[in-house]
Amino acid sequence: MEIRVLRYFIAVANEENISAAAKQLHLSQPTLSRQLRDLELELGTALFVRGNRKTTLTEEGMFLLKKAKEIIELTDKTEASFKESKEVIGGEIYIGGGETDAMHFIARTLKELLENHPGIRFHLYSGNADDITNRLDSGLLDFGVVIEPADKQKYDYIKLPATDIWGVLMRKDSPLAHKQFIQPEDLIDKPLLISRQTAVSNELTGWFGQNIEDLHIVATYNLIYNAALMVEENIGYALCLDKLINTSGNSNLCFKPITPKLEANLNMIWKKHQVFSNAANQFLKQLRNNMKTYDVKDY
Repeated sequence: MEIRVLRYFIAVANEENISAAAKQLHLSQPTLSRQLRDLELELGTALFVRGNRKTTLTEEGMFLLKKAKEIIELTDKTEASFKESKEVIGGEIYIGGGETDAMHFIARTLKELLENHPGIRFHLYSGNADDITNRLDSGLLDFGVVIEPADKQKYDYIKLPATDIWGVLMRKDSPLAHKQFIQPEDLIDKPLLISRQTAVSNELTGWFGQNIEDLHIVATYNLIYNAALMVEENIGYALCLDKLINTSGNSNLCFKPITPKLEANLNMIWKKHQVFSNAANQFLKQLRNNMKTYDVKDY
């Protein structure tokens, strides 16, 4: 498979029309159609269902679209690294992170980095630890900010100067809203929304003293914003970290910490033996300089 043809494939998938995609790509329609047929012959499967006005993806086409986007993203990232100037530090930095207050520390580091090296551009990806480590392993990210516990055996990491508190997001008119702290027995019979992150489920299992599967789980979430909308609609109680959803003023929501207290430490991780671009090296250097103001061990 050629990178050029994968770009053609993505364009047709996005436009859902070969004529429109050909115009966008500055190709003739017969040329583009031939390239797509050759791709299908190479893979031995149909990628499109061709209608009179609309071209849709087959199941195999949807699988290829996901993989093609990852390949193109990695290709563009690699090319950008080689194009970086050796004299003026610029280029791309790819950082993934979960929803955590520790991203303020990362944001401050990036701000200081841009003041010294305005040619640098950074790209942020949001996801839980499972998402972040998958993209790190695929080479799509340079760094990832993950919440403990997380498997760090194959990564180098820095423990960030931030600690998040686990608690429960609920409506202000909920039966538990009057409590200062939430105990496991308060939630045993309540409808719950929990993170899909594997390690988080293990941590909460320890806090509850029973398997998560035995609780009344009505939904799982990847990022807390949409889960907060579900809580606002009175679907259930979301177990999450503090400071991520605004519960002040006219908000219908409130956050209550859990007891026994459960804290989440934060780490920035990257693949062992990673060869960084100039831009990524400068970010790591700036981050380590900022860490010197904190009594945190750099592993």
